[in-house]
Amino acid sequence: FQLQASGGGLVQPGGSLWLSCVGSGFSFDRVSIAWFRQAPGKEREGVACVHSEGGATYLTNSAKGRFTISRDNSKSTVYLRMDSLKPEDTAVYYCATDLFNNCAITGYDYWGRGTLVTVSS
Repeated sequence: FQLQASGGGLVQPGGSLWLSCVGSGFSFDRVSIAWFRQAPGKEREGVACVHSEGGATYLTNSAKGRFTISRDNSKSTVYLRMDSLKPEDTAVYYCATDLFNNCAITGYDYWGRGTLVTVSS
């Protein structure tokens, strides 16, 4: 079982960034995949989740209207496009699944290694 997140980096405020999460070792096209983030000194929070068929759920108000989650099951990949980035979006971003298709808020047992996003001028 593996989830591998990538695409993080340094971006200026107002900029955009794409994150990718590639899954393997499980039935990727049957489960929901979520993005979480953890900023320095803060608790981890859910950002967005995508159901197996592509329906999106945004788990934090700060992501609505700025972030877009999508997936390509043929590539076993989930994407998070982040626009209009703010310094407060700085965090380590993780992808995760609970091997169900429900985009739950909690209960994720399977996590990938995170990718660091830094929003700074």
